[in-house]
Amino acid sequence: YDQVVHDVAIQRLPVRFAIDRAGLVGADGATHAGSFDVAFLANLPDMVVMAAADEAELVHMVATAAAIDDRPSAFRYPRGEGVGVEMPERGMPLEIGKGRIVVEGGRVAILSFGTRLAEVLKACESLSQRGLAPTVADARFAKPLDRDLILSLARHHEALITIEEGAIGGFGSHVAQLLAEEGVFDRGLKFRAMVLPDTFIDQASPEDMYAVAGMNAAEIEAKVLEVLGVAMVAGLRA
Repeated sequence: YDQVVHDVAIQRLPVRFAIDRAGLVGADGATHAGSFDVAFLANLPDMVVMAAADEAELVHMVATAAAIDDRPSAFRYPRGEGVGVEMPERGMPLEIGKGRIVVEGGRVAILSFGTRLAEVLKACESLSQRGLAPTVADARFAKPLDRDLILSLARHHEALITIEEGAIGGFGSHVAQLLAEEGVFDRGLKFRAMVLPDTFIDQASPEDMYAVAGMNAAEIEAKVLEVLGVAMVAGLRA
């Protein structure tokens, strides 16, 4: 870590960190889980930190990192296969610090950083059947944050949930700091950050590991119901 700080960040060198095995990696187990990189990289001044939601986004983030020549950058991606989206012919650099709205919804917004987006969208299908379709956004960047997007989501929804494949102190913590600085909590926003638990998770399939972590579609749906105060009703219906 000292090498990253001293030899790269302080000098603002355009070093590109390609971080594989982001999140929980299944057979590689706890020793190779990418749980902590966002927390320690996003705290460095001028570092650009990205996480790809799918394989197409990764292509664009590689192009983005290649185009950044005035500061260090990092992009993270998981071990394994993509989700099957259509691939671009070539990567196009993204606007630094800008996310995207994926689905427009109602009372709650879910802001995803990384490949949990696919599970978020699965949860949204079930929530839509309850009349609780969320807004879904892909943050793309943990540093710099898309302030306009985050504050707009907070302004137009009664609840905001972040989700990331990383430990506490990462993306969700940066979002919470922004919301606190802007006085958003003073106006009554309900906020939850879904992060990896404060433990090392034993070797298993990625799906089972994320189930233990409480970050699959069913757990995301339950979190939405809980923050809106309808989890008990959902349980009775079940």
